[in-house]
Amino acid sequence: MSAPTAIHPSAVVDPGAQLGEGVRVGPFAHIGPEVEIGAGTVIGPHCTVTGPTRIGRDNHFAGHAAIGGDPQDKKFKGERVELVIGDRNQVREFVTLNRGTVTGTGITRIGSDNMLLAYTHVAHDCIVGNHCVFSNNATLAGHVTVEDWVILSGFAGVHQFCRIGAHAFIGMGVLLSGDVPPFTMVAGEASGRPRGINSEGLKRRGFDAERIAAIKRAYRTLYVAGLPLADARQQLAEQAQTSDDVKALLHFIDSGERPLQR
Repeated sequence: MSAPTAIHPSAVVDPGAQLGEGVRVGPFAHIGPEVEIGAGTVIGPHCTVTGPTRIGRDNHFAGHAAIGGDPQDKKFKGERVELVIGDRNQVREFVTLNRGTVTGTGITRIGSDNMLLAYTHVAHDCIVGNHCVFSNNATLAGHVTVEDWVILSGFAGVHQFCRIGAHAFIGMGVLLSGDVPPFTMVAGEASGRPRGINSEGLKRRGFDAERIAAIKRAYRTLYVAGLPLADARQQLAEQAQTSDDVKALLHFIDSGERPLQR
């Protein structure tokens, strides 16, 4: 039997909001119109959820999170834009997640099973995949794409329109201004530079030695061999014939509009 919806007496929930079974809304929270919240989700004390926003099942928003706010874009004129969030996300204190813009896709999307730690910011028109961890104060500018299983360490920042490939690891305080290919670790000085592959993370996710060796070989081709990008890409195309992981890396490179973080 599902738990009943529970709304604290001090919370304000707009009549136009739709709350699923077992949703809990804490003290002094505010839920606006055009908000949909899936079953089992917890909205903590002093949180605000502004629509249009759709939130899936079994998410947990800790106190003072600001969800679905207007995009921080000077061109925004009050157009109808959205935020869409998946299932089972942990969103901690003072996290800010903004809606999209009409000059972008119109929607900010966050997948499922992510952990967004305190003071994380996800700006307008971003796409965040699944199983990501954003540590304290990690910040995405507008139009950023973050694929699955990415870790952003504390105080990391990502420039607008950048992409971060699946299984990448971004070190503490790194400021990205280019695309980071899948599997890559970026750390060091403030601007960050590639430091190898995220081999430990790959092992934890079940990548065997053969797959990791192929990814390491591709990394050396791209970053260590000193090749021009066109020549590196040609060698990667050959390696991709025997490795789906290298094929995914190559597709990431070919589909980019910004330069790689090199």
